[in-house]
Amino acid sequence: MNKIEHIGIAVKDLDASNRLFSKLLGKPHYKIEEVASEGVNTSFFQVGENKIELLEATKPDSPIAKFIEKKGEGIHHIAFDVTDIHAEIARLKDEGFIVLNEIPKKGADNKLVAFLHPKSTNGVLIELCQEIKE
Repeated sequence: MNKIEHIGIAVKDLDASNRLFSKLLGKPHYKIEEVASEGVNTSFFQVGENKIELLEATKPDSPIAKFIEKKGEGIHHIAFDVTDIHAEIARLKDEGFIVLNEIPKKGADNKLVAFLHPKSTNGVLIELCQEIKE
């Protein structure tokens, strides 16, 4: 793993949270993007070489809606940048981690993503991210 790519934060109201984080960080978000397959709208803030991703549910049965219903707003996941997501998935499986999606999927911000189950990572949802090279 190369670095923390971003920290994902589940929010109820993306507009209100964008205003709050703009004040907190002293800068505006640089991108809003819908990931329809996950039922989520995302907003990104650059903080040094890392990012903050705000996640708002677009459907009541989406993973983010379920997370907020169960735990409330707050940190949802930590994402790590990887060079080869397929090799990293294989390595982590061999190490005994529970991989939620063994075939990476397209995520927000031009990334291929895969997740590790929190049961195998001390209760923290871990996202692996690899930039899509075109």
